Amino acid sequence: MKILLIEDEPQISKNIEEFLKQNTFAVDIAMDWEQGFHLAKSSNPYDIIILDLMLPKKDWISVCRDLRKLDIKTPIIMLTAKDTIDNKIEWLDSWADDYIVKPFSLRELLSRINSIIRRSYDNLEDWTKLIVWDLILDTKTKKIRRSGKDIILSKKHFQILELLMRNKWKVISKQEIEEQLWDMNSELWSDVVRSHIQIIRSKIDKDFDKKLIKTMHSMWYTINED
Repeated sequence: MKILLIEDEPQISKNIEEFLKQNTFAVDIAMDWEQGFHLAKSSNPYDIIILDLMLPKKDWISVCRDLRKLDIKTPIIMLTAKDTIDNKIEWLDSWADDYIVKPFSLRELLSRINSIIRRSYDNLEDWTKLIVWDLILDTKTKKIRRSGKDIILSKKHFQILELLMRNKWKVISKQEIEEQLWDMNSELWSDVVRSHIQIIRSKIDKDFDKKLIKTMHSMWYTINED
């Protein structure tokens, strides 16, 4: 999953970025509202936007409302140093989905992100436990098992497999995988996705009769039990 962080304080943005990447999120950073607004309305949608309340040059309420006027429904979490009842009402009335008061724990921020993500699923298990045939990926424990056998993947391989399993039966393009799982500053070689898929397939499919991961025309990928 991919997050847009709009934060003008370099150290804060760096700390948040590093922490979220450790927890298998891809993160793009905007240091001002102009860049953040441009990225937020780009054709590549984000799963969540984290927006600093105190951005210079632009009223943060206007940023939220302008995004909603463009029918951008991406959930927004506000970062703020204010904590009055009037402030909280103002944030939520401006179409923000949640807020967190500075100074905050990065673990609390992660919990709020996960809470927003869970709301898009019918129940908690649909979000935490992904199943395709005998393959189980647990997003909470970060464990993968197939037919009772533990499978160890790197963070990036875990992200790719999770993306495929969340979209099982759908066909995902190489470009979609790159846009969803790498930030905009990543340097990608032409075969990066194919190379990763090969490694994942060697762990997921090699020792099993039923192959779950399929490649079409070297550019499209899917996972299913057919």
